[in-house]
Amino acid sequence: MPKYKIINITTLFLFLMILLSSCKGLIENRGDARKFPPEPEKRIKKNIEEGRGFTMMGQLNKNQSGTFDFASANELWRASLDTIDFMPLASANYSGGIIITDWYSSESNLDESLKISIRFLTNEVRSDALDIKIFYKKCAQNDNCAVTEKSGKLITELKKKILAKAAVYEKLNTKKKGRKYKIQPRDE
Repeated sequence: MPKYKIINITTLFLFLMILLSSCKGLIENRGDARKFPPEPEKRIKKNIEEGRGFTMMGQLNKNQSGTFDFASANELWRASLDTIDFMPLASANYSGGIIITDWYSSESNLDESLKISIRFLTNEVRSDALDIKIFYKKCAQNDNCAVTEKSGKLITELKKKILAKAAVYEKLNTKKKGRKYKIQPRDE
């Protein structure tokens, strides 16, 4: 008998042994049928409550639509990007809730640079939803640079501008969601 056939038969035998041994655990842990409701919807709900299942976009609540966490749907995220759109971005991570700009300097003052970090603490449009940090980098003639974190008026103004834009976006979004469309009968 050729050597490769022995290896294939051995591999197949091991695979079947593993498969059958895992089936034994499933048969033993089936449980009592009286403990599970016969209706599929109730069984699914019970399994999910016990942590033995998962949902895909709220399939149990068929009256509600799925919720999507896209960056374009978050008013704070959009308002922040619109406010600092003149600055190059080093990192923008929506799922992590942070925007970090790259160093930015105006053409009139190349020795000083500015970097902004915006961290989102919540998706709600409110004054404590953002943690903004601004860093200044001042370089001397021989590229000896000093980086300092600044606080004060610029952070307050930036936060006000972002929150104002976010409030406008939220109002437009709410107005768009509340609109009811009526189907007009066609005159023929």
